Amino acid sequence: MPKLILSMDGLVLKEIVLAKERTLIGRKPINDIQIDNLSISGQHAVITHILGDTFLEDLNSTNGTYVNGQPVKKHVLHNNDVIELGKYRIKYLVDASTPGVSATELVDTAALKPFEIGTVNPAEPMPAGTTTLRTPKSNVAGTATTSIGHLIKRLGAIQVLSGVNVGQELELSKSVTTLGKPGQQVAVITRREQGYFITHVEGEIHPRVNDAEIDAQAHKLNEHDIIEIAGVKMEFFLRS
Repeated sequence: MPKLILSMDGLVLKEIVLAKERTLIGRKPINDIQIDNLSISGQHAVITHILGDTFLEDLNSTNGTYVNGQPVKKHVLHNNDVIELGKYRIKYLVDASTPGVSATELVDTAALKPFEIGTVNPAEPMPAGTTTLRTPKSNVAGTATTSIGHLIKRLGAIQVLSGVNVGQELELSKSVTTLGKPGQQVAVITRREQGYFITHVEGEIHPRVNDAEIDAQAHKLNEHDIIEIAGVKMEFFLRS
């Protein structure tokens, strides 16, 4: 099971096993990892661990969150990554003996490209309030992808059923695909050997599958499930 090593100035302060799906980090006592320092925001960042993948997300902190010296908004953690919060360091370690744990592609919501197909003109701005379908950048240097042996063999896809992008399709070929509207509602679809799973990431309102709101746990998708994110309905299906 993955664990975190919290340290400051080379002195180890605490070791935390990621036994929960969501681990909050911040200055306030309500956090799972409390760092009582003014350089740390009340709720600074959150680490989400689902299906062998671990995501770090900055919660609009005042001083920012860094991984290996680079500022991040959202990042898929890899073994030996070092999270930097002010003077504090949190090292992420993966138990190599744990089956099914593997690196995934980087998901950076600040650098995601809108998905565009069909007759939509890429140079033409989308109307205000439009929900965009987004996929991770695949050309990030040093990023590892999940082995194809750990991925479902039939490629999944979603087709937009409502909104200005109706009829458009998005292949779920990446190990992680981010969907939604940042700041309002965001979810991730992960591609695993067991199938495709959708998980709520951001927003007070959770995505809906077949008109039922999903909870905080990863929800497995079945063929022809209807997903609703940020007011846009999409159908999930598997290509033959």
